[in-house]
Parts: sequence; C-alpha cells; structure tokens
Amino acid sequence: QVQLVEFGGGLVQPGGSLRLSCVGSGFGWEHHAIAWFRQAPGKEREGVSCINNNDGAGKTNYADSVKGRFTISRDNAKNTAYLQMNHLKPDDQAVYYCAAVHDALSVQAMCEMFRIVDTISWGKGTLVTVSS
Repeated sequence: QVQLVEFGGGLVQPGGSLRLSCVGSGFGWEHHAIAWFRQAPGKEREGVSCINNNDGAGKTNYADSVKGRFTISRDNAKNTAYLQMNHLKPDDQAVYYCAAVHDALSVQAMCEMFRIVDTISWGKGTLVTVSS
C-alpha cells in the first residue's frame, strides 16, 4: 500500500525559503517518479516539479513559474523527496501535494507534462502560506 506523507509546510514571508519533504512507504520507492503538485483555493491542482525514477536517471522537470527558484531532489536511501523553495512569492501559497507513479506511461505524463492521471498516488498535502 503506497503511503506518502508530506512535511515542512508553514508560514513564510515573501522572499523567504522553505523545504518540503515527502516520505514514502509501502512501495518500491526507487522505481517511482516523485512529483510535487500544488493547489491554491479556487484553483486547479497544478504540477510544480518532478524527479524521475532510477530508470529515468533522476531527470527533473519544473513548471515555468518556479524555474530557478525551486529545486527537487530525492534520497532513495531514506525514501524521501525534497522540494527546496527559495524566493517565495504570494502566488506560491497553496497546499503542496506529493505524488508518485511507477509505470512508464504515467511517469511520462506526470513528469513531462504534469498531467494528473488515475495511477498517481497522493499524499494528504502540506500548507504553504506566503505572507508578510
């Protein structure tokens, strides 16, 4: 049973930084691509960043809105993925969700196009508030 738990959300001032963590259990972590999505009130869930599995050599992808500010990484020994968020803006305020997929088509959809497919396993999310 896939379980994903996010940590690290909170209140930060504009221009500040936060690091989110996603810890996985119950599945072959290293064989899954891991992504971060976010959802702001009244808006659709959108992809933020993705890191591929070992088969994909850990290739990363970022939404244009966060390129140069956010960095995704993973530590397979700890079954953990991270999202380092710098230079945060009020528009970054949202609930951030960790997502995992395994099969090749789903990995391509999620990591290359940030498509939300039925095979995605989700965490429950962590709230990031950007406000002065």
